[in-house]
Amino acid sequence: MSAVLLRIFVEPQQGASYETLRAAACCAEAQGFDGFFRSDHYLRFGPGDGLPGPTDAWTTLAGLARDTTTIRLGTLVSSATFRQPGPLAITVAQVDAMSDGRVELGLGAGWYDDEHAAYGIPFPPLAERFDRLEEQLAAITGLWSTPVGDTFESSGAHYTFRASPALPKPVQRPHPPVIVGGGGTRRTPRLAARYAAEYNAPFLQPKDVLAQYRRVDQACEAIGRDPASLRRSVAVTTCCGTTEAEARGRAEASGFRAEDLARVGACGTPDVVAARIAEWGEIGAEVAYLQLPDPADLEHIECLGREVAPLL
Repeated sequence: MSAVLLRIFVEPQQGASYETLRAAACCAEAQGFDGFFRSDHYLRFGPGDGLPGPTDAWTTLAGLARDTTTIRLGTLVSSATFRQPGPLAITVAQVDAMSDGRVELGLGAGWYDDEHAAYGIPFPPLAERFDRLEEQLAAITGLWSTPVGDTFESSGAHYTFRASPALPKPVQRPHPPVIVGGGGTRRTPRLAARYAAEYNAPFLQPKDVLAQYRRVDQACEAIGRDPASLRRSVAVTTCCGTTEAEARGRAEASGFRAEDLARVGACGTPDVVAARIAEWGEIGAEVAYLQLPDPADLEHIECLGREVAPLL
C-alpha cells in the first residue's frame, strides 16, 4: 500500500449540530487521524430539510480548537464570496492561536449559487469570483507575513488596504498552511503554485488527478517554485464497513448506490477501501480527505481508524 495521510472531512450543511461535530472531531482525534476538516456552506445539497440548519465554519473551528488538543483543523474550502479578506485573516489567526497552531485555511472561489441567494450573499460571475479569490489569497498571506511593527498596503480591483497594522499574527509562521483546490485547468493550478502549501483535487478519478498534478507542476516551474514543495491531496467520498453489507448499508443510508460509490469514491470492506485510496497515493497524493456522509456515525470513524488507517 502507498503511504497516505488520512484526514476526516464532513459536510455539516447537510444536517449537523455543533455537538455532533465536536463528537466526530474528538472521535477522529482519539483514532489518530491527522486532521478534521469541514466544508464551508450555508445550504444543504439535494432533498431534505437540513435540520438543525447550517453552522458557520469558522465559529465551529474556534470551538473545536478548544475542544481538541492535537488534531489539525480547517476548511475544505471556505468561499471567497462569504467574507472580506481582512476580517478573515483576523479570524483564522485567532483560531490558530486558540488551537495552539493547528489551523489550515482552504480557500476557493465559491460555486453554489442557491446558498448565496438563500442568505443574501452577492454571487458575481465566475471570472470575478476568481479575481476576488486571487486578491484575497494575496492579501491574507500578505497580512500574515508583514513583520510586526510594519504596515500592509495593497490596492486591487476589489480590496484596498491602507496602513494596516496586519495584526494579529497567527501562531504558525510564516502563517497557517493555505489549501487551494478544484478541477480548474488554468487559474487554479497557477493560484496553488503561487499561494498554497497544498493543492487538493476533490472527487476526481486518479487519471484526472494525475493530469491536475501535472498542471500544478508546470505552474510551479513557471514561477521558479520547486513542485515538491507543494503538498498534493485528494478528497474521496468514503463508506466503509467490517462487512460488505455494513458498507452497503452506510452508503444507501446516505443516498448512494454502493456500486456507484465504489466506482467514483471508496466503498467496501477495509481492505477494499484502503486499496482504493492507495490508487490516489500511487499517482502522488500525500493526503486523503475522507468525506463521510454522516458525521454522527462515530462507529464509521472508528472503523476507518482501526481497520483502514493501519493499511495506509
